Amino acid sequence: MDYLETARPSSSTLPEVAPHSVDPRPLAPMPDEAPLPMPVQLLSRFDPSHRRAWSNPRSRQVPWLSRLVVFGGGLALTLYGSYEMFKVIDVGPITTLKWALLVLFIANFSWISIAFTSGCVGLVWLLRKGAHRHAPPTSLTARTAVVMPIYNEAPSRVMGAIQAIYEEVEATGLNAHFDWFFLSDSTNPDFWIGEERAFLALRKRLGAHARVFYRHRPRNTNRKAGNISDFVSRWGGHYEHMVVLDADSVMTGQSIVTLAAEMEADPDAGIIQTVPLIVNRNTLFARVQQFAARIYGPVLASGLAVWAGRDCNYWGHNAIIRTRAFAAHCGLPDLRGRPPFGGHVLSHDFVEAALMRRAGYGVRMMPLIGGSYEESPPSLIDLAARDRRWCQGNLQHTRILPAKGLKLATRQHFATGIMGYLSSPLWMAQLLIGIVLVLQSTYIRPEYFTDEFTLFPAWPRFDAERALSLFGVTMAVLLAPKFFGLLLALIDSDTRKKSGGGLLLIVSAFLEIIMSALIAPIMMVIQTGSVMQILFGRDTGWNPQRRDDGSIPFVQIVRRHRSHVALGLLTLVTALLISPSLAAWMSPTIAGLILAIVLSWASGQLWIGLALRRMGLLLTPEESDPPHVVKRANALQAEMSIEGLDEIDCLRAIHENADFRAAHDEFLPHPARRHRGEVDADRAVAEAKLNDAESIEDAVAWLKPRERFVVLHDRALISILARLPREAPLPQSVAAAG
Repeated sequence: MDYLETARPSSSTLPEVAPHSVDPRPLAPMPDEAPLPMPVQLLSRFDPSHRRAWSNPRSRQVPWLSRLVVFGGGLALTLYGSYEMFKVIDVGPITTLKWALLVLFIANFSWISIAFTSGCVGLVWLLRKGAHRHAPPTSLTARTAVVMPIYNEAPSRVMGAIQAIYEEVEATGLNAHFDWFFLSDSTNPDFWIGEERAFLALRKRLGAHARVFYRHRPRNTNRKAGNISDFVSRWGGHYEHMVVLDADSVMTGQSIVTLAAEMEADPDAGIIQTVPLIVNRNTLFARVQQFAARIYGPVLASGLAVWAGRDCNYWGHNAIIRTRAFAAHCGLPDLRGRPPFGGHVLSHDFVEAALMRRAGYGVRMMPLIGGSYEESPPSLIDLAARDRRWCQGNLQHTRILPAKGLKLATRQHFATGIMGYLSSPLWMAQLLIGIVLVLQSTYIRPEYFTDEFTLFPAWPRFDAERALSLFGVTMAVLLAPKFFGLLLALIDSDTRKKSGGGLLLIVSAFLEIIMSALIAPIMMVIQTGSVMQILFGRDTGWNPQRRDDGSIPFVQIVRRHRSHVALGLLTLVTALLISPSLAAWMSPTIAGLILAIVLSWASGQLWIGLALRRMGLLLTPEESDPPHVVKRANALQAEMSIEGLDEIDCLRAIHENADFRAAHDEFLPHPARRHRGEVDADRAVAEAKLNDAESIEDAVAWLKPRERFVVLHDRALISILARLPREAPLPQSVAAAG
């Protein structure tokens, strides 16, 4: 492969030409820089007079009726549930523990009440608008960057996805308005060099003049948020908009160009978010998530889109952003103090949406745009690992919630995210207090004599009949959004047929409900542990996500869930000693915990998910009839993987191919000036090892990952590496004897 053909630098890589013109010069790895200032925003101060005014009168409309239904209805339902719970405990004296039980119930019930009323709004809106589809645009005027931040991902996955999306956009005839960027933050040198090789191969497949670019950051400062801000502050001036993808994102060409057209037509929009559906999942757990996202997700997403209006949220990917507005208003500050609550903002997307909205730009969601896809974790343990990072990010938002100038709806988004994790310890506390109250009334000598003389103590009692009725109401409120989604799927003939038919769709829904009910107590304990760790100051890392369908070793599963099983057995024994009826009431929670190891093992099993698929269960339309862009991305990934682009040794790749070594040199930034007396320890060690090495095999054996990273960033050390022979020279005595 002639690597130099597609990596030669040019004096101007973004010429002032019409969108459909072709620059005859070969492209450099990145365009010339067009910086945008990205000042850090203050959270403690904001002058409302600096807020941008709406340019379109229609943008001023606030969906008050929908908000009244969602929050007024949620409040009414919470008051009803609170009254019923009060009557449940209002049998005999109300003790401190009973008051605590009531408070915890109100907190948990209000959380699910808002989800219920939002689902009701989403159901009504979809019944009215569900058949509407956005017509693809025939022309565009602005330039848009499509950016994919990557971090230690398989190169075949990300390159295959971008090529598939690129081809789809090219088929619309509007690709001249888009530039494509891989923004690498990879810290594993093998992944980094693999990305460069795969990128050069991609450019050769698409043609030397395909406007596809690659940049690798030597230091992944502030992680994904820092990766995006680095791009915006250095190259953002070229582009009116940018579409942000994740490493597992796939979008159709129609979805991409529709987002660009919507942004051009709406000068008040700062962010427009799609609703990604989950695809490509095959394990049991992943297919349960895939089914739930496809059947139930649109109801909740539509409800959110309706009541939030232009005060919606941003999920960090599969969305389009107005670049200059982002640069001017979304520079994230570092929070005072140390992680987990201080430091850089972990869940940056919510905060970026909040700052964009504070500045006077709308944040919209388009639930019907379609053609937006992502993947999900393949097992329960993988979800828990990602969830731990999300938990810290959402709890960190308690520091941002009081920020000046934020819209009320924005604060609601923050509160929803925070409550999404606090609900687990609150639920656990509610269960524990309930057990203590029952235990108290059964075994412990009562101390509840009133001030007046009575012959008998006032035993702690409950209204069992009303409690059973309230439990039924709670389950109905909790499950209603799922049944709303199921109803819509049954009504829509295309969705119904491609999900296996009406009967199998109903069976799949009940299977998902059972699985979710069993997994819920496990996640309750996991999230409670995460919250406690964060409150006690334990920071999370940022490990790359495991995206394949390979199962986790059983020993690791046992180690991860043995405490959950022990807690389930202890709860079962305690409940049986107190009352068999208590054990029956807690049976879903107890069963989930006792079966934690089995459920977690089964969740990651590929054969179980595929067996259910063959039976037509948990089937989604995108699974039975995959979108072309998804099939194309999968085929390209398989093709590149066979070519060996995912499995390379970075040092050998640089050493063995002079053309690639020259291309790699073009990717490297200009070295920073070293001050006298400053010595980098890793570089010094790497240089010493290279000087001692008698062959490339020595270098491969001796250099540690961090030292390899340093070598591959240093042109002088690469030169030493390149001069090493393939094999060590024979000793003189052996050579003479030969």
